[in-house]
Amino acid sequence: MQTKAFLSEYEVSRLLAAASELARERNWAVAIAVVDDGGHPLGLLRLDGAAPIAGYIATEKARTAALGRRDSKAYEDMINGGRQAFLSAPNLQGMLEGGVAIWHESHCLGAIGVSGVKAEQDSELAQLAVCRSELARDALQR
Repeated sequence: MQTKAFLSEYEVSRLLAAASELARERNWAVAIAVVDDGGHPLGLLRLDGAAPIAGYIATEKARTAALGRRDSKAYEDMINGGRQAFLSAPNLQGMLEGGVAIWHESHCLGAIGVSGVKAEQDSELAQLAVCRSELARDALQR
């Protein structure tokens, strides 16, 4: 039998807290979503001023990163590079930059997605939140 690491309630709350703190420091009205390795929502936070759709988009970015086991930007880059077939990929509606996969000992634990500012800012915020949440050692080895 194998054992499997997962994002605990504590880690999800740390990710949301780190991302919201960073967003507030920058005056960015964003939504932040955390999902497990199957893309199922574990936490969502929509900061004051963030558009209602940002919560949906953040969740889809996170889901795409978790299911694809790669940051959502990789899909956006593929599409922009001419691989238009990815536009019809099932269950990958968040193929926009801003979803970051979270790794531990070569296993994807889930992902965090951010939406509400420029794409590269969404991605930056997600990556920094992983760093600040103490998951950085493994997450950034990918």
